[in-house]
Amino acid sequence: MKRTVRIIGAPTDYGTNRRGVDMGPSAIRYAGLVDQLDASNRQTTDVGDLFVARTAAEDERTTDPNARHLDETREVCERVSAEVGDAVDDGEIPLLLGGDHSVAIGTVNGAARDSALGAVWFDAHGDFNTPSTTPSGNVHGMPLAALLGHGEFESMEWARTEGLSEENVALVGVRTLDENEREHLRESDITVFTMSDIDTRGLTDVVQEALDIATDGVDGFHVSLDMDWLDPQIAPGVGTPVRGGVTYREAHAAMEQVAARDDDGSTLRSIEVVEVNPILDEQNETADLATELATSALGKRIY
Repeated sequence: MKRTVRIIGAPTDYGTNRRGVDMGPSAIRYAGLVDQLDASNRQTTDVGDLFVARTAAEDERTTDPNARHLDETREVCERVSAEVGDAVDDGEIPLLLGGDHSVAIGTVNGAARDSALGAVWFDAHGDFNTPSTTPSGNVHGMPLAALLGHGEFESMEWARTEGLSEENVALVGVRTLDENEREHLRESDITVFTMSDIDTRGLTDVVQEALDIATDGVDGFHVSLDMDWLDPQIAPGVGTPVRGGVTYREAHAAMEQVAARDDDGSTLRSIEVVEVNPILDEQNETADLATELATSALGKRIY
């Protein structure tokens, strides 16, 4: 019997310097997420959006410029972690709708509660900056470093998780890295697959290896889908678009591989879809695509 999907909204924009991504959960729901999951024989429960305090522009003067709104991010991530952990304990698959990518700190901490977890990170970026290495101060560029306890995050118990090891993390589709971030990733045990790897080897081969890495000796795996992973020609509504991303069909193929791996006995523990910005979108195109990809990852098939 297919597990129920628990939909959780986290409408944050703390981690980015472009407003609008906090409306992502509403846009994805408007695109028919529940109806599409119902059509794929997935039962759903939608707990709505978690509380996220609003911030004003003048708050920027009082926040740490190297990690803007980190305290607010912590508060939201702790709520996300509790809700995701409860969903997993209840035998459901939490589907977290962002919001900016900083919410992944909460999703993974909740999914890794008392368990060993692997992760496949579909993203144009490395998300491996820390407050001391970031060129922007945007926390949405730090969640992977935070979860693995790098830099200043080593002392932040709310951010780092013991359940996730670098050896079980694969980044897929990376095409832009900051210089310090590149160096730290090379020094880590994280596996990085760039768009050049996808060009050379083909997407399905790369994703298969990424899933092998994320499912090796763990209790389950997490999927983090940043919509800027896709080429901005088909996903224009994202905060940090980077040309040269994956195509529509490649993205669906990758999500279908995720679902197949779950069917084969490696437990999909949690999934998040983040960085949809309706203000920058065209006729809700990116939210529509986010809905399609989430349902593909959760088992929707053409035939």
